[in-house]
Amino acid sequence: MKREERAPQMRRKIPEPAHIPTEEEVAAERERLEYQKRYRRTLRTTIYALVVVAAAAVLVATLFLPVLQVSGSSMEPTLSDEDIIVLVKTGDFETGDLVGFYYQNKLLLKRVIAGPGDTVDIDEEGNVYVNGELLDEPYVTEKALGESDRDYPVQVPEGRYFVMGDNRSTSIDSRSSVIGYIEEDQIVGKVILRIWPLNSFSLIN
Repeated sequence: MKREERAPQMRRKIPEPAHIPTEEEVAAERERLEYQKRYRRTLRTTIYALVVVAAAAVLVATLFLPVLQVSGSSMEPTLSDEDIIVLVKTGDFETGDLVGFYYQNKLLLKRVIAGPGDTVDIDEEGNVYVNGELLDEPYVTEKALGESDRDYPVQVPEGRYFVMGDNRSTSIDSRSSVIGYIEEDQIVGKVILRIWPLNSFSLIN
């Protein structure tokens, strides 16, 4: 007779005794959990603060201090193409102020030459007279009559402004009926600061 083969008996695995953490390990784990909690809280607070600051900056820029990039050369040498400038919203404009205004869904930059009711005269050499007095224009390097289809002198209508670019030979502005007189509600604000490029950071007069 064949002996019955016996299946090998499975040895029972004796469980290892549970590790009981020491007081130092418990304290270290508690400190780790507290650190994670503080880190998450700090990160959350920082993100909230950044969102609030960004929203405030956008609100201020939209309502009070628009930031724009110059396009073109009509304001040279005062401003150059791709300069970044800051405007301040105001309803008080004087002769010599550099302003930004909307024209056919574009934002143009020009200098206020005369206000409502003023009389403007420009001779063939590009000298500008406001109310009979020659305008002192240190910001212009080369005077020119430029593109003009008006019969001078002209009187600025009420609620409007006569504006010109500093680059008189190339600028298309109130001298041309294409642009004409600028209504006050077209004006976005007055240019006060150039912030880019950094080596040209300056107040704008």
